[in-house]
Amino acid sequence: MVRTQIQLTERQASTLKALALARNVSMAELIRLSVDRFVALEASTSREARIQRALSAIGRYSSGGPDIGADHDRYLAEAFKA
Repeated sequence: MVRTQIQLTERQASTLKALALARNVSMAELIRLSVDRFVALEASTSREARIQRALSAIGRYSSGGPDIGADHDRYLAEAFKA
């Protein structure tokens, strides 16, 4: 492990201390878990991951109409006339 020093606000420190006590772990362990979650979240929201998620949605849903893609502007205009 690499030792590092960080600065927390009073609120962050007291919240972490309370959570650590409730979970019976150290504040350092909670910080490591938090960093792991943040890194995993960032990795899953990379540009490539977002593109793959968007591509996987192609063809999953059906509008029921054969011309939605070609006439979407007309459908929107009709929907917002009300």
